[in-house]
Amino acid sequence: MSKTKRKRYSAEFKAKVALEAIKGERTISELDSHFGLPLAK
Repeated sequence: MSKTKRKRYSAEFKAKVALEAIKGERTISELDSHFGLPLAK
């Protein structure tokens, strides 16, 4: 059984993504593609 390593994001990056999400100008899918996050599956 192999363990996968979790990606770690800095507090600065998380804050940037959170602010974009709060603004509501982009959808979750758009945030996913813009920031390269595994949010929308």
